[in-house]
Amino acid sequence: MDAPEIRFTRSGDVHLAYHQLGEGPPDLIYVAGSLSHLEVEWELPALRRFSEDVSQFARLTRFDKRGMGLSDRVQVGTLEERMDDVRAIMDATGIERAYVLGESEGGPLAMLFAAAHPERTAGLILCGAEVKEQITTDWPWGESSSESFEGAMATLANRWPTNGEIIDYIAPSLAGDAAARAWSIRLIRNAASPGSAEAFMRMAFDIDVRAVVPTICAPTLILHRVDDRVCNVENARFLAASIPGARYVELPGDDHVPWAGGPQVLEEIREFVTGIRESAIPDRVLATVLFTDIVDSTRRADELGDRRWRELVEEHHRIVRRELERFRGREIDTAGDGFLAAFDGPARALRAAQAIVDSVQPLGLELRAGVHTGECEALGEKLVGIAVHIGARVAGLAGPSQVLATSTVRDLVAGSGIQFSDHGVHHLKGITDSWQIYELVRT
Repeated sequence: MDAPEIRFTRSGDVHLAYHQLGEGPPDLIYVAGSLSHLEVEWELPALRRFSEDVSQFARLTRFDKRGMGLSDRVQVGTLEERMDDVRAIMDATGIERAYVLGESEGGPLAMLFAAAHPERTAGLILCGAEVKEQITTDWPWGESSSESFEGAMATLANRWPTNGEIIDYIAPSLAGDAAARAWSIRLIRNAASPGSAEAFMRMAFDIDVRAVVPTICAPTLILHRVDDRVCNVENARFLAASIPGARYVELPGDDHVPWAGGPQVLEEIREFVTGIRESAIPDRVLATVLFTDIVDSTRRADELGDRRWRELVEEHHRIVRRELERFRGREIDTAGDGFLAAFDGPARALRAAQAIVDSVQPLGLELRAGVHTGECEALGEKLVGIAVHIGARVAGLAGPSQVLATSTVRDLVAGSGIQFSDHGVHHLKGITDSWQIYELVRT
């Protein structure tokens, strides 16, 4: 899906940037956490997929808060002024009522909107939502004490932008992804300056919505991962006990944002908004899966720097997608510098793999690739199951510019003229049985 068009509307004297995906009603307005930049956020596959998935059952509206991203770089404003920004965007887009998703610091803003405008709130969704950031004697579940906060503010400018460690806190499941880490640096650099970020953080540090929470009468869904590294789970438990009739779902894991850490958050949101939960019994299909990824990508990214590496990865993606189209492959997923694609025949998958490996070499890149054929579970456009895991493990065995395949693939292409050499028997991590692996002979 192409990046949605960025539009602007006014809230008082402030211009707010927003974009929309999908069609409504229902409508869902995503009130994000501290730092945002609509264009940079779209670059992260996990966030983009989450947005696209939401747009399948609701019109999704996302925006940059005042003082952030593409919106006017003005003073952050009060919580009430920023609540009016949500209403202004709804008015500009003709939204009468919407589900409001509040993430992290966006949680208090979403709560205040739901309490002040129940007639325009179809439902309130809180994910990793804060109640009060400052640790005090009557609130031990905040993020920091006054002393530690002031210490962090004193050194903020010297640490701006960071080395990407923010991804370790908001999305630990992506912490090992070099592209995600580089993305987080771009996000911070583009979302705000040190001065505007400090002003925002000081405003957020003073928020306390404990008095507002009991007045919320909109249907409410509270989602929180039990080991959230940013916002203590006791925030969610307080909200669940204080908002009348709220539904509380406590999830395993430590990711803070709704777009990381698996599909559970999306499934709960879908059910809350539509009343329909995606079927737990997936369709099963025989497919040939191809995994590719760039060899030694972390080192290359460090050598080239963020900008050049991003350009190189974008060119890599263009080439891979060209070859997938040429061999009738279907892109299933893209994570960092790796691709998962599916084919209806193993011969095409093997030829596509070789073509992809060869085509990126002029860029100075070497790929590894793995191919396996087996029964997969189809969840919408996604493929999951043991066959997908086997394909990933086979790719992990490959060396630079090497295409490996399972014995299943070799047997299915007998008579095609495709040649293999023996790569030995391997125990694949997480797979019970050992597998005979073969290397595709270059032609």
